[in-house]
Amino acid sequence: MELKGHVHKVQYYETDMMGITHHSNYIRWMEEARGQFLDEIGWNYKKFEDEGIVSPVISLSVDYKHPTRYEDEVFIKVNVIEFKGVKLKVGYIMKNAEGTVVCEAESTHCFVDKEGIPVRMKKLYPAFCELLSNMANEAV
Repeated sequence: MELKGHVHKVQYYETDMMGITHHSNYIRWMEEARGQFLDEIGWNYKKFEDEGIVSPVISLSVDYKHPTRYEDEVFIKVNVIEFKGVKLKVGYIMKNAEGTVVCEAESTHCFVDKEGIPVRMKKLYPAFCELLSNMANEAV
């Protein structure tokens, strides 16, 4: 499945006094890109939330490679690194308009109900699980 990825244009308020994007914004962009990724594969967050399922972040790793500045466009490619039914590990590669990698990151999420109890995704959403498992296998 060919996904288009996410493009974020750096806003002035996202920069610090040196004119460089503040590091915390990359995590927000990851959320934007992950949301778009789920939309593109037909399983958006709203669909799960309407079913009483949430997907909190349980770990995060960010490696900043090159600064970005106001009005830079950052292309964010999302890929599934690993899917184990309850846990999902997502990778992000962010590049500027010149193709330079500006950030590489990973986030791990779980699927729980609103009380925090793990959800058996393979039982409830076998098509979703198969899709993510296939994407993780393609990434290997």
